[in-house]
Amino acid sequence: MTARELPHPRSGSTRSDPGTPVHDLVGIGIGPFNLALAALADRVGGLRTLFLDRSTEFRWHPGLLVDGTTLQVPFLADLVTLVDPTSPWSFLAYLRAHDRLFPFYFAERFHVPRREYDHYCRWTAAALPSCRFGADVTRAAWDAQSGLYRVEFRDTKTGETHHAAARNLVLGIGTEPVIPAPFAELLDTHGPRDVLHSADYLDHRDSLTAAPDVTVVGSGQSGAEVFLDLLRRRTSPRHRIAWLTRSPAFAPMEYSKLGLEHFTPDYTRYFHGLAEPVRDRVLPAQAQLYKAVSAETLAAIHDELYERGVAGGRVRATLMPGVSVTTVVRTPVGLELGCHHTQQDRAFTTLTDKVVLATGYAPRRPDLLDPLDAHLLRDARGRPRIGLDHRIALDESVTGGLYVQNAELHTHGVGTPDLGLGAHRAAVILNAVCGRAVYRLPARTAYTTFGLAAGDTAAPAPLPAPPDELETPRVPAY
Repeated sequence: MTARELPHPRSGSTRSDPGTPVHDLVGIGIGPFNLALAALADRVGGLRTLFLDRSTEFRWHPGLLVDGTTLQVPFLADLVTLVDPTSPWSFLAYLRAHDRLFPFYFAERFHVPRREYDHYCRWTAAALPSCRFGADVTRAAWDAQSGLYRVEFRDTKTGETHHAAARNLVLGIGTEPVIPAPFAELLDTHGPRDVLHSADYLDHRDSLTAAPDVTVVGSGQSGAEVFLDLLRRRTSPRHRIAWLTRSPAFAPMEYSKLGLEHFTPDYTRYFHGLAEPVRDRVLPAQAQLYKAVSAETLAAIHDELYERGVAGGRVRATLMPGVSVTTVVRTPVGLELGCHHTQQDRAFTTLTDKVVLATGYAPRRPDLLDPLDAHLLRDARGRPRIGLDHRIALDESVTGGLYVQNAELHTHGVGTPDLGLGAHRAAVILNAVCGRAVYRLPARTAYTTFGLAAGDTAAPAPLPAPPDELETPRVPAY
């Protein structure tokens, strides 16, 4: 600890030992969502928890921590604040521990740098006694005889196998990069690395900067940030860069105040209550709520292109929406991309040296869950049925709770991957696990009324009036 750092709120605590008595909750994976759960659970007296991750330390999208990039949500969307602002694990508590409150105050930043958010999560994960890294979970199964989940994991340093027992499991195993079919066979980690996913961008930025021709595929925020970073770094007039996307336009993300109410618990409850076929129709139409690009990043790209054109400067950049890459062939002179322009219904080819796939992420399905697979109850499309409390529906032989984080887009809607709902979801799960409201959650979170309640035949009532100013304030229950 340096002279300028204060100790963690729980420094000196011993880490949970998997050989101790039964855990009330075991979390598999330690990303921001399970870390939020661990942080909120840390203040619940008597609750035994253990969180396991095979990485040696917390890491949050390390390949995309590009200088100058920020979170797309305000700093209040940290691990705990929107549920418990008094928590010692809040972002403001992190700033105070590192003597950065005054610089943050004068910076007047509502959206913090990604690198700082990553460091904040590392600070939290390193101190929470329930978080155990270097623990590769190899098997999770239900033991009917004991009425407990049995979790097997391997210590990545020693190779030793350990076991933990739990009344409840929470899956926070994260997502994995989506690789379009035409590129699947070319993504060779031992080959020339002329095709890579944006998740690995920083590891290969130098080679991408030096390449004569680079193509970015995908128009989400990651694609825009990779394109902008390469555009700024590749200043030679011989450098060429292209940005292709299936989307009909390089459009900004919906960021109006009422539009953002789709990322509230109110909308989550409404979406979950819709019929399955309706949810499946609604979700694809909402891409601009969570898959588009921030207006600030698009403006920065335009400004960079404009500056390049001053005084007759040459801009060797191609930005083309409405294009699908249908084939890819590795040739002696580069990668030949077979493309199709959707609106014109025309095919064309383009040659490039390297491709960065900013094609998003999808929930991963690890082998460690194989023993539980037969117990899952599924919807008409074979997806897990997930309750409003984020509990996966299982057959009657399993009485323990199996909860999931960031794999319920089909049941809970666009807010599923959003950091702003992470603390609330963690509190919902904790309340369900404990069987009581250890955290008080608001009954109404949006001005928008998204639908009628069951049995309603009249317009819904307005938001409730605020409590009398002399009323005794209500505080979280622990």
